[in-house]
Amino acid sequence: MPGNLLPVTPKKEIAIIRAGSYWAFKHFFEDKEIFQELADYYDKDGFRFILKTPGERNLVAKILERRGFSVKVIESSRGYVVKLSRKSRYSWVLKNSLARIETAEWRIFLMKDKESVKEAKKLGAKLVEVDVQF
Repeated sequence: MPGNLLPVTPKKEIAIIRAGSYWAFKHFFEDKEIFQELADYYDKDGFRFILKTPGERNLVAKILERRGFSVKVIESSRGYVVKLSRKSRYSWVLKNSLARIETAEWRIFLMKDKESVKEAKKLGAKLVEVDVQF
């Protein structure tokens, strides 16, 4: 192996997850230029990107891939949804979630990736075993 080759840096993965009638993802872009390219899709109230059509989803995925990201499109929320009792503190889950719904007993969160799901479970959240429509 030639000595002048640099180790390959793994691509950062972004999961674009279906949340009912739209797709969403969350990522902090250090490169302001990338954020500007995607700004039309940014929901500043939810601190996430919202893609309303398959065309928008495909376009954004292509932009991200051209910018060096690995994009994973997920069509089912199953495995990405956790719940906490309404009596629990939840701000630590909220920052890594894409969407939230509440019932009389639970706060239910769609998490931004598998790592966030693992973290939420470590901190006491329970995995929801069914597809949830947000």
